[in-house]
Amino acid sequence: MSIKVGDIIPDGVLQYVPFDPKEDITACPRPIQYKVHEKLKGKKAVIFAIPGPFTPACSETHVPGFISAREALESKGVSEVVCISVMDGFVMNAFAKAYKAGDKVIMAGDGSHAFTDALGLAQDLTKNGMGIRSKRFAIVVDDLVVKYVGVETSFGVSSSGAEAVLSKL
Repeated sequence: MSIKVGDIIPDGVLQYVPFDPKEDITACPRPIQYKVHEKLKGKKAVIFAIPGPFTPACSETHVPGFISAREALESKGVSEVVCISVMDGFVMNAFAKAYKAGDKVIMAGDGSHAFTDALGLAQDLTKNGMGIRSKRFAIVVDDLVVKYVGVETSFGVSSSGAEAVLSKL
């Protein structure tokens, strides 16, 4: 069963590396925990998921859209934008650096897909050589309560993109 509007976002622990503008792209800092309920309690936030960093739709449209829309999201009360992928925090940190996410988007790994499973939004891409990954989605939460869920049902970025999220705020 997938998460829906009105639900409380499940708690979970992701991995991320806080943004450091002086960090070289080849640096390998150790990820720290991002505890979903602890970080998002009392805040309006967007959590969006990409099936794979460095893949076409994720790299060309989805992530750049949220990086570009950060100020517009803030103007609508969003204080945190979190990109998750069923990937480790090391890869998500490299992806953040490569795409210059800076402090606009927190790039967090859900390596064991436990949080993605709790949302009911995992998919099996084994036939494509990718294993278990997340579906492409976006969720808006306000004080841990789900206000919007956009899950892609085909290739591309529409209901999970920054423009769709902005239109629902």
